[in-house]
Amino acid sequence: MTTTSRLRRLTVGAALGAVAALALTACAFAGESAPAASEDGSLPTLTAGKLTIATGEPAYDPWIVDNDPSNQKGFESAVSYALAEKLGFSADDVVWVRSTFDSAIAPGPKDWDLNIQQFSVTDERKQAVDFSSPYYTTSQAVVTSDSSAAANATTIDELKGYTVGVMSGTTSYTVAAEELGTDKLSVFNNNDDVVLAFQSGQIDAFVIDLPTAFYLANAELDGGKILGQFADTTGGDQLAYVLPKGSELTDPVSKALDELRADGTLDELQKTWLSEAVDVPVLG
Repeated sequence: MTTTSRLRRLTVGAALGAVAALALTACAFAGESAPAASEDGSLPTLTAGKLTIATGEPAYDPWIVDNDPSNQKGFESAVSYALAEKLGFSADDVVWVRSTFDSAIAPGPKDWDLNIQQFSVTDERKQAVDFSSPYYTTSQAVVTSDSSAAANATTIDELKGYTVGVMSGTTSYTVAAEELGTDKLSVFNNNDDVVLAFQSGQIDAFVIDLPTAFYLANAELDGGKILGQFADTTGGDQLAYVLPKGSELTDPVSKALDELRADGTLDELQKTWLSEAVDVPVLG
């Protein structure tokens, strides 16, 4: 997956028109697996007594560790097992399958009960699929590299001394302007230009949503690193499970996530896998 496609996926959203054709592929298995009652008859999952969850291929840290969703390591794996337990499924009853991002949000039947791979909730996507309650609201992060002058900055005050890039008209810009001021803020029309400016040395670091920051730092940038994340998540994208349109599981899944949020489980898993495990501190 190129940087351009990844950024488009995470910050602009897939165009439903472009992916509608993929629905034809999804329809290939329509009718092969009719929904069946779960073992105790309470939930109409695809396979009785099992909860089939899809994710991407490959899946990246820290969402899925070692590209193995069944190891319960990584934020989205851990959330999924907590959700399964809340719904009455044991860990052995969780079945993982893979899907592409675009086919997941295309109209049509699916060969999974729910899908998790950092899907942002948008009105456009809601026309084709269901979304659960959100399990995470994105924060904004500062990305640089080992060779940048800003590589050792650890506080917001220190970052104010460097040229920081950001895309105009975004939540990233709002947060960066509030936290860092605008004197040394370089504004670009899109995130591809931000990354190119960083790679060419025009800027020392840049601000972008945390899911994209993980991808860029780990997969795209030479020596990439995330200096930290801002505490404020106001205006951040909400990430949620995708379910087939009209799924009978949408309400039970949302209710279970609401309970996991209310009892602090989601906050604890977020702290474990998106802060401590990957050393992305909240900037002060």
